[in-house]
Amino acid sequence: MRYDDLSHNELGDILKERGLAVPRKKDERIASLIWNDKTNTGPTTDESITMDAMATASNPFQERFPWATVPVIVVAVMLIVGGSMTAILFGDTIIGWFSDDEFDGELIDFDPAQARAFTEGLLTLGHPEWEGRMSGTVEEHATAQSNLDNFTDFGLAIEPNSFAVPMFEIQEEPTLSMCTPGTVTFGLAPCSAFDINRQITTFVHREEFVLQGYSGSADYQFQDQIPVVDLGNASDDSIWESASASIGLVFGGGGVSSNTELFIKAQQNDLYGLILVTWDSTGGENPPNNCKLAGENGRCVPFFKSVDTSQFESLPAGIPFMMVSDDVGELIRDQVVNGDGQISMVVNVDNQGERDVKAPCGILPGKTDKLVIFGAHHDTVYNGPGAVDDTAGTATVLELARQFANMAESKGEPYYTMKFCTWGGEEEGLHGSKAYVASYMSQLQENLRLYVNLDMNHVDIDLDNRGNGLWMFGNDARDMEIIDQIVDQFRDENPKGLASKYVIHTQTLDGPKGASDGMPYNSDHAPFVYDIQQQDGDERGRAIVCYGSGSWEYHTYKDTMDRFNEESLAVSGIIYGSYAAWLAWG
Repeated sequence: MRYDDLSHNELGDILKERGLAVPRKKDERIASLIWNDKTNTGPTTDESITMDAMATASNPFQERFPWATVPVIVVAVMLIVGGSMTAILFGDTIIGWFSDDEFDGELIDFDPAQARAFTEGLLTLGHPEWEGRMSGTVEEHATAQSNLDNFTDFGLAIEPNSFAVPMFEIQEEPTLSMCTPGTVTFGLAPCSAFDINRQITTFVHREEFVLQGYSGSADYQFQDQIPVVDLGNASDDSIWESASASIGLVFGGGGVSSNTELFIKAQQNDLYGLILVTWDSTGGENPPNNCKLAGENGRCVPFFKSVDTSQFESLPAGIPFMMVSDDVGELIRDQVVNGDGQISMVVNVDNQGERDVKAPCGILPGKTDKLVIFGAHHDTVYNGPGAVDDTAGTATVLELARQFANMAESKGEPYYTMKFCTWGGEEEGLHGSKAYVASYMSQLQENLRLYVNLDMNHVDIDLDNRGNGLWMFGNDARDMEIIDQIVDQFRDENPKGLASKYVIHTQTLDGPKGASDGMPYNSDHAPFVYDIQQQDGDERGRAIVCYGSGSWEYHTYKDTMDRFNEESLAVSGIIYGSYAAWLAWG
């Protein structure tokens, strides 16, 4: 039996039968079995087969270090490991622990002006009225095609991935309004067309109310007289039970854990609709960022949030779900819940089907199939242009792709195959990156060396009032040790004066999923870290991430180029790009 003829899963089954740890990569599993054969059972009956398998497993290392013949590798393993397999199991290749642990490369170049140009170009592809590039729409698809065109212009190969995923579609602009009855005679309904003194307040879509992810549909008119029930902070189950056949009004605060929980409760208690009010529950001591935006005079601007579709047996098709500003929420409470006003709510959303989301990649082929992947999400919330979230990250990936294509012309073929990918579906639940990982599971399990995620790796232009920090973290101490060295070099060389303006924080988060010291499952790095763990004992993927600061306009209509700071993108672009270039070319 040749181990290299077996599948990834078959090798894992043999390792489990022997009571051994199960490495993530196929060549490591082969090496582990060969080592177990030699240390526990003596030479195999067919020595040539064993040596062939060892040679197959060590090929990537030997491509980089031609002097490392099989006998040298075996002797080195025996001397260094000393009977323990621990060192082998956590390497990048059969003896990846034998690699350098000191950064001796150069900082790459990064053009902030080019990154800004990429950002401005993508924003022109947004919805003609709502400005966003929501997943599954023609705007998101046009964005993906633009990225593919750029990759082609850089001289990269392209991979136009498309995946059908659960996705909602907003089929017309929603409306929300409130009526205060006037003089009603002859038994006619309040707020009907015959109520000549009625007062109607029409709220402004995106500025005063925003649909929430996977909202259902409804057409409620004033004459329907749908009651509105104040659910407070949503923590009292008895009030939920009393809200059946009503629209629930929730004031976001200590009792609100997530949109998902709210929507499930609305479904369980047969609500007709759900309105979440964003407000400052601290009384002004520490207001949320969306309550301190310029030009809003303290008004808390509503923002988009999604729900976790995996938590529903079936999404409620007939429960509209929206968020309103604090002043709109207070007005509804005062004049509808506690008065005789009426609500009109017209929402037309199809949340029952699937839509295609895109995951385009530009590829710089390497000497091996081992992968380094840069990624950012190119979709935005439907209700805003998303200049920072995450067109900034997408622009960084595009500029890095351009830089790496240029470097390949002078440095030649990299050791690793480099991929530059952008994801649709992030804002609604990481759908694009999840589907990509599922589709390329075997390849990623065997070959992924590092995933680099750039999601809002941006610092607002107002450094004095909004902060100047960037947070760089990863889930493997070996990667972060090198990143720390690059950060030190970045500070010493101070390219473009960036090190003098921005504070860089680094951290290793290598705990388990869900732990405070683990990588958060909140952006497109998560599937690359956790979803490739298909069996007990599989290693997590290795990833590094950058987050910026000061983006108070997050998920609102105000996430525009007014706050854009292209030079801040160069910090993560240079540091993470320099690490990848060092891995690729040494």
